This record gives sequence, C-alpha cells and structure tokens, in this order.
Amino acid sequence: MADNPTPCAEPAPAQDLFSGFTAPSYQEWYDEAAASLKGAPFDKRVITKTYEGIDIQPLYTLEGAQNLPHIGTLPGFAPFVRGARAQGYLAAPWLIAQELPLPLPKDVAEALAHDIPRGQTAANLVLDEAARALLDPSGADAALVGKGGMSVATAKDFDTALAPADLDKLPVFLNAGAAALPAAALLAASAKSRGKSLLGCVGADPLGALAKDGKLPLPLAAAYNSMAALAAWAGENAPGLQTVWVNASVWHDAGALAVQELAYALATGVEYMRALADRGLGVNTAAGHIRFAFSSGRNFYMEIAKFRAARILWCQAVREFGGSAEAQKMRIHGRTSAWTKTIYDPYVNMLRNTVEAFAAAMGGVESLHVAHFDEAARLPGEFSRRVSRNVQIVLQEECHFTQPVDPSGGSFTVETLTDQLAQAAWKLFQAIEAEGGMAQAILKGLPQAAVADVAKKKAAGFAARRDVIVGVNMYPNMLEKRLEPIPLDHAALKAERSAMVAAGKAADKVAAVANASGAAKAAAAVEAALAGATLGELAKALGAAGAGETAQPVRTHRGAEPYEKLRDAMEAGLKKTGSRIKVFLANMGPIPQHKPRADFTTGFFQAGGFEVLQNNGHATPEEAADAAVASGAPIVVICSTDATYPGLAPRVAGLIKAKAPQAEIILAGMPASDELAAQYKEAGVADWIHIRANCLDMLTNFQKKHGGGHA
Repeated sequence: MADNPTPCAEPAPAQDLFSGFTAPSYQEWYDEAAASLKGAPFDKRVITKTYEGIDIQPLYTLEGAQNLPHIGTLPGFAPFVRGARAQGYLAAPWLIAQELPLPLPKDVAEALAHDIPRGQTAANLVLDEAARALLDPSGADAALVGKGGMSVATAKDFDTALAPADLDKLPVFLNAGAAALPAAALLAASAKSRGKSLLGCVGADPLGALAKDGKLPLPLAAAYNSMAALAAWAGENAPGLQTVWVNASVWHDAGALAVQELAYALATGVEYMRALADRGLGVNTAAGHIRFAFSSGRNFYMEIAKFRAARILWCQAVREFGGSAEAQKMRIHGRTSAWTKTIYDPYVNMLRNTVEAFAAAMGGVESLHVAHFDEAARLPGEFSRRVSRNVQIVLQEECHFTQPVDPSGGSFTVETLTDQLAQAAWKLFQAIEAEGGMAQAILKGLPQAAVADVAKKKAAGFAARRDVIVGVNMYPNMLEKRLEPIPLDHAALKAERSAMVAAGKAADKVAAVANASGAAKAAAAVEAALAGATLGELAKALGAAGAGETAQPVRTHRGAEPYEKLRDAMEAGLKKTGSRIKVFLANMGPIPQHKPRADFTTGFFQAGGFEVLQNNGHATPEEAADAAVASGAPIVVICSTDATYPGLAPRVAGLIKAKAPQAEIILAGMPASDELAAQYKEAGVADWIHIRANCLDMLTNFQKKHGGGHA
C-alpha cells in the first residue's frame, strides 16, 4: 500500500429530488380520485364505514392532523399518548406474558419450566371458575373445578405452579376476579416461604366479574374493602405488585366497539379509584395499583389508536382527581382477541394473532398475551404455546419493534383515529358518570344492552358476508378437520383436588383475618395462608359468606359461532349418515360464462358445510336438467349470466321440476327485474342467492328444509 493514500473524495451534496415537483393539494387529489371513479359515488367507494361511526378516509394529511391536541407531545410525557416511558421499548421490551389456562398446578409448572427458557418473560396464571368464585374445590360444583384455568386452594398450589419461576425477576399476572386478596395471600405466602418478592399484578376486578358472570360471590362493598386492604398491604410489602385489574376484554368479547371498551374501562378505573379513596388511599397510590387489560381486535389501525387513546383518557381522568404525572401513566396489558378466533380453519388464527399482536405492540402495551391458535376449542399444547410465544419474539427480535420509540407516532391516520376515539370515548364516559358511575350503569344493564346492540349489528354483517371471516363465511376449507376439544373429567378433577386440600388447619389464623382491618387484614391473610388456610376460608373471613349484587351478564362469544353451528350440524350428519346436503351446480354454457357465479355459489354453500357438485358446464337446458336429476342433489343452482338467464333459467327449472319436483331450484344472481323474478318463480325457481343475500339465514333454512342431509 502507498504510504500516503489518496484521500477519499468529498461526497456530492445531497440533491432534493422533489424540488422540481409541486405538492398537490388535497382538493387536486380528490378531483383526480373522483374522476377515476367515473361517476360512482366517492363516499361509498373509497370511504370505509365502521361500527364505531368513525369513517376511515382514503387519505389523511398533515393539515388534518397538525392541530390535534396531543400532536407535539413527547414519549414519557403527558398525555402519554406516545407511551408512559420516554425510551419506549428501548428501556425494556413488553413482557411476553402468555396465559397458562391449565387445570392443575403441576401442569402449569411443567409448562413454565418449558416456556421460560424459550422466551416467556412473565407468568400469566389463569384461575379456574371455582377459584374465581372464591370456592375451594370441595365446595364448588364439579363443572367449575378446572374450568377455564388452574384449580387453586392453598399456598402449596402456588409453590407447585411457580416452582420453575424466580419470583424476584419474573412478574406474575393473575386476574383473580371479584376479590384478589384470598389468591394474593396464598401467592404472597408462597413467595414468603421461598424468600422471594412479588412483581406484576394480582388484581381484583369486581365490576368485570359482575358484567361477565351476572353475579358477585360477595357484596360489592366487601370486594372494595378487600381491594383496599390488599393495595395498602402491597404498598408496604410488595411495592412492585399492582393489585387491581380493569379488564376491558369482557366487553370486547361480547362484541363491543372500541369506543365502548375505552369508555367502560375508564369508568371502571375511576370507580375503583373512588372506592379506594373512600377507604383511605390517596389518588396516586390508587391509580398506581391499577393495570388495564385490553384486547386487540380486527381493525388494525383502529386497534393501534385504541391503545394510544386509552392513555390519553386515563391521564385526563387522574389529572382531574389531582393525581401526579406518574399516577397519570396507564399500565396496559394486552391480549389478542378471543372474539375473532375460529374453530374451523384454525391455523388462520395464527395470522389473525400476528396482526393483532402487531397492533398491540405498535400501541405500546407493557405486557402481552397472544392467544393460542386453538384456544377456542381446547387447552394449549406445547406446539400452540410455542407458536404464540414466537409471534412476540419475532416482533421483538426480528422485526425490531423494540427499536423505534412510538413507531406509529406521526402517522396522520393513527393520530387522527386516536383523537377521534378519545373524544368519542370521553363523551360516553361522561354519560356513564351521569348515571352514577360504572357500577350503577352495570346494575341498570345499560352497557350490557349497548354492547348487545352492537353485537347484533356485527352479527348481521357476518351473516350477510359484508364482513369476512376467512375460512368460515368466506373461503372455507372443506378439507380442514375441525379442532376437537380435549375432554376434561371435572368430577375426577374435583375428587383429586378435594383430597389434596385439608381445610380447618388454621382456624385461629383465619379468625384473625376477620377481626383485622386495612393492611393488617391482608397481612393476617398472608399469615393464615402460611399456616395452611384455604382460599375458601380466607374468602369467608373477608366477607364472602353471602352472595353479592346481580346484573344482566354480557354474552361473551366469538363472531364465527353462528356459522360454526351450521358446520357442526353438517359434520354431525356426515358422521351419522356418511353424507352432507348436496348442491348441484347447473352450470350453463362455456366456463367463462358460468364460472364467476359457480365460484360464488360454491363459497356461499360451503360456508355451511354443504357438498357442492362441480362440472364444466352444460350446452343445453336438457343436458343440465338430466345431470341435475341424476345427481340426486336436493338443491340445484342455475349458474350463468344475467343476459342468458331469461332464455335459460325458466327452461332449466321447468325440465328439472318435471322429473324431480322435490328439488329446490335456486338462481345464482339477482333477477334483473320484478317481471323476470315472477317468470322465474312461475317456472319453478324457489329463490336466488347474490352478494346482498343473508347467507347465514339462507343456509340455515336450506339445512332445515333438507334435514341437514341426515334423513
């Protein structure tokens, strides 16, 4: 090499590649877009209507976003729309908090031992219905033991379940239902016996339990007393532990709007702050103990905006209570939607999970559960746990979502939707406050009725296939096998668990719990748990001896369920008789002539599990009629074009009816006029299917008429 190498040349100055172009105005863009539609209405063709009442525009601009009230704020600063931490995920990524809804503590321990070394960064425990009802296994209906989660009765159960976890480092999440103190005392006793501390959130959500179950296992006032006692104890003994959940997923899983989820979550959080303040806790302490849980659903941009809007709303509410800047920060746990998942074509759930997790991460959650792709049908195995966990790991490690701070910030679309959601949710929140708060609203049935109304509208969208569920009401995969549940013997499980639990070992300690108050009550509960007290005994000592308030429960469900019921009925008939209801396509003319409507018809009927008999077309009405009759199919669909139907449809229908009068003849496509419709009816056409038809209703009627194919 030369001793004095030639210096590198100075780089050429950067060129402004856009300097020769004039930025078009919105009006210029609109004029060009409208002209390209050739007279079609702009609003109907390019503006997306949503159930929120918020229209998704085809183009968002700086001019439309620059004056929004939160624009210009920074991450880590009020109103925290851009995140509660200035460094975002650079400081620490969101916690991978996969739920473990397994029935036995040893099952949970086995899963944690496998999953923690493979990327799980929080233990997300799920209680069974018995424990959430504050019952020991021996005192619960057998159907509740192991249902929906882990059976818990003593501190030893947590010893077993969390044996693989280093509690000094691994946060624990547990939504305990109406009252968290009994479960928290067992968990705290377990940690204390191991010389460990507690991190995460073991929280109560009595209003969420009331909305979900329609009843409380203890009076609401007693639940609030328990909530305050646990929060006061945690402030002194477990400063890294939050003790209150606000679970907006209850409303999401009933079909709620994003606006409703936000407003109901905010109203619930405010109700809890008031309850804690009435019991001596300051606003900063109360707000700091609350963790919100939201589901991430179908509408990608709307869901990102929902998480961001939630932080604006909570900041504003806590500020009104006089809370500090730190107290105004909302802590959010996210989960991908249960409402969007399907039992049929279940691997599509992996794709749904990816988009929903993407939105949650973009929205800035602090912890996240990605639903197991088969959670709608059965308990998760190692494969489904691994796939869901790896969705999060890929987002963090391969997509580098930990690198940008507030990755959606500055998007005109997201910023505008964030403001629109926040404004609408605040208005609804004020309406709830006018009713006396969230507890009174639930007792009156107001949010339940509002969500049921929205769910009905969404169901109509799915029924008419205006809204698509891939693999269910559109693009069904007839070769895919239905996910079969793994049966759980609840009676045997109750017997096993009851034999493991010895009540009455710590009667004196339990009595001390009943006689204590405030933080001392929680401390006494921990000591009783250390001595062997059970969850049910602690619950009674805390005032859960009698039933609490009742209300109309929300109907939690999945959007795909009505179509899945059709498929289930058809699958049951197939097992019984070896056949499905058959649909013969009377395809007329060459393939280009009949294929579009033949394809439409195939998808239409396969959404209900019908067997569609295909062919490459028929040259004459006689040929089509003979083939239709020979097929033995009870339903025949004539497929061609509007131009050919007047000459073909009456002839084909008449020939079929002459030989098979029991056959139901359908036309693919809407008749072009009432006169033609009358002619087709007279010739024997019973009905027609088209893009505006109510697919679900028609398939249900076809199935009823033809006995499900199981005569």
